[in-house]
Amino acid sequence: MPVPAPVRLAVVGAGTISQSVHLPAVRRLGAHVELVVVCDLSPSRAAEVAARAGTGVRATHDYAQVLADPDVDAVLLATPGTHARDARAALEAGKHVLAEKPLCLTAAEAAVLGELAASRGLVLQVGYMKMYDPLTEVAAAELARLDTPRTVRVTVLHPADEPQVDHLRLAPAARDADPAALREAQTYEAVRTAEALGDVPEELGRYYRDVLNGSVIHELSVLRALGLTLPDRFDHAELWPRPISGGEPPCLLATAPLGQDARLVVNWNWLPDHPEYGEEIAVLARDGRLALHLAPPYLVDVRSSLRVERAEDGVRQDAVLRHGYDTGFVRQLEEFAASVRTGAPVRSDAAGAAADVRCLQALLAAIAAAEGVRVGGEAAAAGKGRAA
Repeated sequence: MPVPAPVRLAVVGAGTISQSVHLPAVRRLGAHVELVVVCDLSPSRAAEVAARAGTGVRATHDYAQVLADPDVDAVLLATPGTHARDARAALEAGKHVLAEKPLCLTAAEAAVLGELAASRGLVLQVGYMKMYDPLTEVAAAELARLDTPRTVRVTVLHPADEPQVDHLRLAPAARDADPAALREAQTYEAVRTAEALGDVPEELGRYYRDVLNGSVIHELSVLRALGLTLPDRFDHAELWPRPISGGEPPCLLATAPLGQDARLVVNWNWLPDHPEYGEEIAVLARDGRLALHLAPPYLVDVRSSLRVERAEDGVRQDAVLRHGYDTGFVRQLEEFAASVRTGAPVRSDAAGAAADVRCLQALLAAIAAAEGVRVGGEAAAAGKGRAA
């Protein structure tokens, strides 16, 4: 049988995440994916990154040019913030889409995008690379063997950006992006935040966008990949230190029921000077436990690890499992190419993104209740009775 041609890809957004992991993943998968365009609002950064990417890679700062280019089969959206507007434009232009998280800030947008992709016969995949980590599937199988999980604990140690990206030796951010385009993107996010939450204080809207949709959303995607059902309410949520309107994001502790027998504990910590990003999803069950330590971002070849402890037929087992060096970023791009080329199913689709958004809105409602604030928008309509 003939081998399908590589997917001709445009990378939209040439910042840290693209330079550190997406473009190396494209190079690693050269038989499946061909980079043809680098697009960034900064013309100088687009030109610099395209020149380093290889001969024949074009540069542009005009997204409309990318969508009109017949040589582009698909776009990888790696711009900051929500990607709903750019994803919709790409689907309407007949392009397949791999969008970094968050896909959107409202469940309504996710539904529209999912329906649009299905109606056009196009692939829409959300960049939840932790779902594609080789050990996530192993952890799901190990979790299925445990008897009655009691506690699922999510812990994130989040440094500032600098300790995470110093090793990349990136050039300083360019300053030649169109200010009007940046303001337009900010306005779009503000409108979608109001649709999601109603008229809440700006610090809560910012926390919803930057922390919940910028970081915690990854943990929700992994919980789903492990076979767990996301909670539809949180009965406790607190932020500290006070006040939350300061310059740094506060830490988060939240709890929620997981079915009838288990509890979810989410602990997100802003530790700006911590030397390294850390992320653990631990499950404590009647007959054992597992702890999935996920690889930090911005690194191509660092592996996750999974520790499994259990007692079976009187034998106590304690094992640490690791996989090869194909990270979640590589695996997600490989599966995206397979979906485009052969019609393989999409694991991280718009329906999953909608479930994550609804869960985050329930979490924000619990945070707002602790602050004495009433939410509106989707969070109120879909979350009646969710927050304690």
